[in-house]
Amino acid sequence: MIRVLGKGLTAQAIKEEYNDVTLYDDSDFDTYDKDSDEVTVVSPGIPPNNKMVKESKNIISDYDLIYEQMPFSIWISGTNGKTTTTQMCQHILKEKKSVCGGNIGTPVSKLDKESKIWILETSSFTFHYTNYAKPNLYLLLPISDDHVSWHGSFEEYEKAKLKPLYMMEEGEIAIVPEKYKDINTVCHLITYKDSDDLCEKFNIDKSQINFKEPFLLDALLALAAKKIIFDEVDYKTINTYKVDEHKVEEIKDKKNRLWVNDSKATNVDATINAIVTYREKKIYLILGGDDKGANLEPLFEYIKNLDIEIYTIGSNFERLNKLAEKFSINFYECKILEEAVKQISQKHDNMGVAMLSPAAASLDQYPSYKQRGKEFKELVFNLRII
Repeated sequence: MIRVLGKGLTAQAIKEEYNDVTLYDDSDFDTYDKDSDEVTVVSPGIPPNNKMVKESKNIISDYDLIYEQMPFSIWISGTNGKTTTTQMCQHILKEKKSVCGGNIGTPVSKLDKESKIWILETSSFTFHYTNYAKPNLYLLLPISDDHVSWHGSFEEYEKAKLKPLYMMEEGEIAIVPEKYKDINTVCHLITYKDSDDLCEKFNIDKSQINFKEPFLLDALLALAAKKIIFDEVDYKTINTYKVDEHKVEEIKDKKNRLWVNDSKATNVDATINAIVTYREKKIYLILGGDDKGANLEPLFEYIKNLDIEIYTIGSNFERLNKLAEKFSINFYECKILEEAVKQISQKHDNMGVAMLSPAAASLDQYPSYKQRGKEFKELVFNLRII
């Protein structure tokens, strides 16, 4: 028998693929056998302080459940860019019979066992509950403050992201930020400072890649993965990849002014990465939403010397206002996205850039970051020409 905590996509996939599976959520706690020794798979969204988790034995992740059937696997994690890196890896490796899934798309229990390579976007939530599954190749993007409310602290979040390095074996490879160069692991560790450092270490010609930051780093990690496995740098295929909506997506209004839809920037590091490309311009930045208790000061430290104005929205607008005052940055309290776009439009010109890069999740005001980005684009496209 397999018990699964949760009734979402991960749980439903396990129930479809295995026999004798029972799903539980908090509403079933009265019927839950707290003394059972049955294997208990915890869905990745359920935090460790959940009452059923705390009173369960023999806890594993869905990765552990499927691990013995897992082919050669590439795991991809980090705070920002892991979805794009995963999609880019799949884009350039699909000819080698790869499939991708995990935290995006298909849950691991439903992936094709006959595929040669599994490319898995893997969250810190999954790592927390994983006890013995591990990648053959681990691609780790930079780690910054995120999901503090789930893990309890940044240190626990970071610890989860680094967990695979302690489980990997000799001959397996991990590419990680230079910050972790001294970590105690027996796998072959390749560290990088930035995109240029990766280019040097893998002999990749950056001028042949059509992406700029923040997507350049994602592309380089995907190219490095293919070079490690197949000893080729596939510039042609990587350059045909199309970046998803709502990620540093440039659009123009009826006056040909530049707006950037970066609604997927749900944490500080993502917003900083988006701003890098435009730091020489006048920036009108829309910030705010559910910041999940993250430390926002690094963002304000980064932007305090730029030519920038902040337009605050979302449930944390008062917190953002106070930080703007502390760092002497001009700000405008808008509370909702429509008001922010309206106010920016009165000042914006062809020399500047207006950005929705909120450094916060969307669920305080929207069903998803996609819906927030969709509304932003509609507001921009519908601006009246004065």
